[in-house]
Amino acid sequence: MPAKPMITALSIAAAIPFAAANPPMGSPPAGTPQTRYCLHVGPVTGSMVETVQCWTREEWADQGVDVDKEWAKEGVGLIA
Repeated sequence: MPAKPMITALSIAAAIPFAAANPPMGSPPAGTPQTRYCLHVGPVTGSMVETVQCWTREEWADQGVDVDKEWAKEGVGLIA
């Protein structure tokens, strides 16, 4: 039974950075070049599970994603 409390503790610890971030509204807050913007990403081929990816603006742009346009509907949080 000790595995159950450990899983709960890890789940809570993983959620803390997102809980501390401002909720997504409108356009994303300005950040430094190292700020990572977390967005919902559709499932990978062969999976039905959506994920949350946290990348810098430059990394999102390399993937063809405009953070300013996608933030309102797909934004989750920031990691500064």
